[in-house]
Amino acid sequence: MAGMSLPASASAPASNNPACVINCVHYDDQGKRHDISLDAISDVIASGNGFVWVGLFDPNDDVLLKLQEEFCLHDLAIEDARNAHQRPKAEAYGNSLFVVMTTAQMVDERIQYGETHAFLGPRFLVTVRHGASLSYAPVRARVEREPQLLKMGASYCMYAVADFVVDNYLPITTRFRDTLDLLEKDIFAETYKRSTVTRLYELKRELNKMRMAVAPLQDVLAQLRRYQGELIPDEVKLYVRDVHDHAARISDVIDTLREMLGTALSVNLSLVTLAQGETVKRLGAWAALLAAPTLITSWYGMNFSHMPELNQPWSYPLMIVGVAAVCVGLYRLFKRAKWL
Repeated sequence: MAGMSLPASASAPASNNPACVINCVHYDDQGKRHDISLDAISDVIASGNGFVWVGLFDPNDDVLLKLQEEFCLHDLAIEDARNAHQRPKAEAYGNSLFVVMTTAQMVDERIQYGETHAFLGPRFLVTVRHGASLSYAPVRARVEREPQLLKMGASYCMYAVADFVVDNYLPITTRFRDTLDLLEKDIFAETYKRSTVTRLYELKRELNKMRMAVAPLQDVLAQLRRYQGELIPDEVKLYVRDVHDHAARISDVIDTLREMLGTALSVNLSLVTLAQGETVKRLGAWAALLAAPTLITSWYGMNFSHMPELNQPWSYPLMIVGVAAVCVGLYRLFKRAKWL
């Protein structure tokens, strides 16, 4: 209850927590923050005052087993949290929820994916980060600036984490859109660049991976919106609905970019094919221009004694004029047909 004094162990310093424990915080009924140690969790929970938020990064088995003991977490949920290769999902275990979300961030111009596993209970929230996952320090700072919202309990912090995860996809999609705009100049360039096609393929591959992360995340948020339990009150479901809308919008942007990239690849291939066709036509026209005089003059290279016009004085000039006339006629014909 509000105003209830905390046990002495609750005010113990958190410096003795393992390195994988990023934060272990108790928020009282007034929304005030108190750093605690892992050993003090059970006493704080028993006091009935506020809730506890524990943040972990790549925790070891000892810490997970300690939290399982403190919060009475299910064995299957702990086993999933130990492994960093889970699909996005939301599962109920008694009076707690286990939620998995795929996180993303740009590292060296590449998208790196990680996971966040969250345990949501009546008076606790445990977030476990694996792999490429940004710190939730900004989320904590945000919720701590709004103590009146913290009174909604751990479910509001769960919403804030989900909102942070979804919002991190927005700058990635924006960067992809800007990159595609820059590549359009190379797509319609007259000279073929292999690097352009390679970059387009890489972008589409990355978007396919992102879609595999965002699409299941929509299902998870939809499950949280429809959850029929006391862990997520109706006022928090309104916030979850907003995050679900953001995820749907990001999914639409990803689908649009994928279609644009597919179209860009097709256009680039068509332009390359057309350019090759124009080159073949030019080569064919010049080959015909060279073939005509070659055919005519090759007749006079044969070792025959009796050939027409050999003894006529104007035969050689007439042959030159005739070859030139044929070449000029072919040139004008090919020029009119736009082969040259």
